[in-house]
Amino acid sequence: MLFVNKITSNPTVDFAAEEMKKYLRMMMPLQDVQVRYAPSATDGFRIGLMQDFGLDVSDVKNTELDDIIYIDTQDTSGIVAGDNPRSVLIAVYEFFRQNGCRWLMPGVDGEYIPLKPITPVKYRHVPTCRYRGPCIEGSTPQQVLIDAVDLIPKLGMNMFMSQFFIPTAFYDRYYDRKYNPNIDSESITNDQMLQWKAQLETELSKRGLQFHDVGHGWTSAPFGVDISSAWTAVEDPKIPEETQQYIAMIDGKRTLFKNRAINTQFCMSNPEARKLVAETIANYASIHTNVDFLHVWLADSHNNHCECAECVKKIPSDWYVTLLNDIDLALTEKNLNTRIVFIMYTETTWAPLTEKIKNPDRFTLMLAPISRSYTRSLTDRKDIKTVPFVRNNITLPRDLDTYMAYFDEWKKLWSGDNICFEYHFWRHQVYDLSGQRLARRIFEDVEAYRSRNIDGLIACGSQRSFFPNGFAYYVFARKQFDVSLTYDELFEDYYSHAYGEDYKAFAEYLCELGDALGFAYMEGEESKDTNISPFFSPKKAAELDKVASVVEKGKELIKSHYSSRDRIKTVSVRLLEVQGEYAKLLAQAMKLKALEKEEEALEYVETVVASYLGKQESAFEKYFDFDLIVRQMRILIKKKHVPTVQF
Repeated sequence: MLFVNKITSNPTVDFAAEEMKKYLRMMMPLQDVQVRYAPSATDGFRIGLMQDFGLDVSDVKNTELDDIIYIDTQDTSGIVAGDNPRSVLIAVYEFFRQNGCRWLMPGVDGEYIPLKPITPVKYRHVPTCRYRGPCIEGSTPQQVLIDAVDLIPKLGMNMFMSQFFIPTAFYDRYYDRKYNPNIDSESITNDQMLQWKAQLETELSKRGLQFHDVGHGWTSAPFGVDISSAWTAVEDPKIPEETQQYIAMIDGKRTLFKNRAINTQFCMSNPEARKLVAETIANYASIHTNVDFLHVWLADSHNNHCECAECVKKIPSDWYVTLLNDIDLALTEKNLNTRIVFIMYTETTWAPLTEKIKNPDRFTLMLAPISRSYTRSLTDRKDIKTVPFVRNNITLPRDLDTYMAYFDEWKKLWSGDNICFEYHFWRHQVYDLSGQRLARRIFEDVEAYRSRNIDGLIACGSQRSFFPNGFAYYVFARKQFDVSLTYDELFEDYYSHAYGEDYKAFAEYLCELGDALGFAYMEGEESKDTNISPFFSPKKAAELDKVASVVEKGKELIKSHYSSRDRIKTVSVRLLEVQGEYAKLLAQAMKLKALEKEEEALEYVETVVASYLGKQESAFEKYFDFDLIVRQMRILIKKKHVPTVQF
């Protein structure tokens, strides 16, 4: 019998002990394992806080935020520990990873657990990035969301973010089934979604993960404006008469920007308006004490700031910092230590000119380069110049180098923590059939951001980003965990466990498939015939026929590996079968687009593509986001000019 002795009394350590028992049993099914609380134990596996073992943790600045993974085990005994409860759980998974286990996709079918005796592990590691994890986006069924949370610490990540007060938009997109003709829609109430969010928070707490919350919404909700419609325009928006004075004035009117509350700014020069926002935030923080980082963002659009006589006296970032200082005072009055994340996004890409944060210890700056190109990472260009801010007439940067020039302006007056809100798993994953272009970009981006004093990435993207596989997501997690890992190491690690001995053949097939479609073309950055649109290209239309021939060739490879003794390999291969058929349909839609047959292309996406992929959703829904794919393809098909951000 093996013993797992809990040295530390803590709910997350309890969960870690049960996970250790589970995977010990799975690796060695005939071996019995007993978990017990035994703080004075000297035998068996002992798990708990490093501090309770008398181990040194002085090499990190903050043991609450920084993880240390410590493993020193023999065949049937030893220490598995961390400097906080979350790190203990991550250490347990790392112990099994070094014993050959892998978690490549969500759920049981995404696991590779070998049948073999465990071997000794000696390992101590401080993850490269302080903040590592995803943010809810796309369309989300509840069980898939729970499975996604379960995967976070297994890959070495340590946080999760939920958007809005209740993430209604992401639940609605899934259960509404707007684009899936094969499944009837459902109406999910706000009360149900509130319960689901509470369940999500409990799952995060069980694992000790950092919980980041809200983001957009603070510019409308404090004034009694309903934000539950998120990015959907409302025909007759309701603004209480007594608070309409606080809504941003544009063209002489105080109304919702394009009828969307989430996209509407408020009159930040008005002290009463700021007071309402600050009090709303402080009240939310006092109720939701489980929130580790409360994100306070402005509206989700640009060229929409207040034009009143007072607001125009300062740029939005100055008013934003003034608001942040008001929030700090409101939290201090309630004796709350809630950390606040503020965002360098749209107008606040421009650093403040006059104001400065008074209590930097409470705050973390987050860069959100939503409009950057994803066909390239940061370069060594030295000729980048920022341009002056012009109210409601800005153009967002199109490359990471320019964003970093603006970030450097912020750093002249900000020396605190920095993180990045990245969008690889938003629409950009839809444009890469290989999964390898995106993985390479993530790999490069992590190194680039670390070189510029950014301490981690939050992935704004679907929790179902495993199509054609989970390699890009794996790179996102593992590269931040250990920046010294090479791309080739990560590639071999993932592909060999997902596809077996012939993994290089699968990689070559996917690479050829991705090249046939063209990632740069899908991003609107390849075609030179931009007199009509960046996608108009008769030459490309002819080239897109190659997608079908690549898929047909790949069918033989898939057929020869259709069933495996390892479930993860079977699922990985059959997922490629679905993707191949989808790729042929996608290529046909893009061929119509390349010939500027927009209406035909749109109809093809909404009928043929949606019908096929929709039929596969129930069986493979935890791996690909049907709604995200169809929604983003519709947006792409409709584009007429050089790509711009669409909110």
